Amino acid sequence: MTANEFRKMALSLPEATEESHMDHPDFRISGKIFATLGYPNKSYGMVKLTPKQQALFVESDPEAFMPVKGAWGRQGGTNVYLRAVKKESLRKALESAWANRASKRITSKIQGQVE
Repeated sequence: MTANEFRKMALSLPEATEESHMDHPDFRISGKIFATLGYPNKSYGMVKLTPKQQALFVESDPEAFMPVKGAWGRQGGTNVYLRAVKKESLRKALESAWANRASKRITSKIQGQVE
């Protein structure tokens, strides 16, 4: 997985936009960040999951998913090691992070596609 593939996948979600925060590209829905690129370095992305979702992704693929250090990680912030993550796993993680931040109006548009 490359950074550009991560970007393309994040932006393929309904109403997702790309902006920048703290010198990192981020991906938002309704102004709320659901993913970023380049943190802690260019080899990683980050998805904002719930702690329960994070535990499932980390357990299923600990080489690709790991909690962000500190409080953000305890709240579900999850690093994605781009070289290790499989396309389908990343898609599920991005969709989960997107759904966590999207309004019910937006998620209802694609009900059944994002869990």
